[in-house]
Amino acid sequence: MPNYQVVSKTHHTTKRWQRFASYQFAASDAVASLVVKELPSAVMHLPIGFIAADQTFSLVAMQGLAPGKNLLVAPDGRWLAGYVPAAYRSFPFALANTENGQQVLCIDEESGLLSDAEGELFFNDDGTPSKSVADVLNFLEHVQANREATVRICAVLQKHDLIQPWPIKVKTESGERNIEGLHRIDEAALNTLPEEAFAELRKTGALPVAYCQLLSMQHLAKLGKLAQAHAQAQTAPAAAPNGELDLEFLKNDGNISFGNIH
Repeated sequence: MPNYQVVSKTHHTTKRWQRFASYQFAASDAVASLVVKELPSAVMHLPIGFIAADQTFSLVAMQGLAPGKNLLVAPDGRWLAGYVPAAYRSFPFALANTENGQQVLCIDEESGLLSDAEGELFFNDDGTPSKSVADVLNFLEHVQANREATVRICAVLQKHDLIQPWPIKVKTESGERNIEGLHRIDEAALNTLPEEAFAELRKTGALPVAYCQLLSMQHLAKLGKLAQAHAQAQTAPAAAPNGELDLEFLKNDGNISFGNIH
């Protein structure tokens, strides 16, 4: 279990931290939170949807077909998609809110990435945060600011009844599987939206989010193929030497290709 503690001069002046080399820490995440700013990159590689919580919706990348399994993490810890959600890139650090509403930088002390001798310093000799720690904090603050914008955009989409349950059926090694709990944009409702409501979506930045979500659904079949690859690696080592995943299908999965356009 993660054990996040506030980064402080009292506890971390003599400590060092290392950058992660494996995505095993994300291996049990069937979904990952997304923010609006990363959608142009995420939409090219990941199926995107919404999940409901406390009568509101959050934007997520779909990474698995069942709770507790991230199909995008290989057995050796490699990331198998062409885009890594921002939620993972700052590991083992995270932001947390104090009781008075301030945001503080924390680190997962159970991550295995803290050391007394190896890695990067938390603080300079004068007590200021090291450049690497300051860079992580800056990244997390930008993500958090964009997360607040994402919440507002999801609220606009919800206001106009554009988010509907997403009935998903995916073919896996064990047969067809129904996936529940995810939501998508109601394309028919979007296309018949009154002009005033459509203008609000455009003004608030919600329109590109709707289109990105619809476009991303093309990647859903990839998860079914990844599930099959994981199953074969576990049960048929002869078909997948050394337990490695057979990922040949990723080289030509039939998805839209934009060549060298960035």
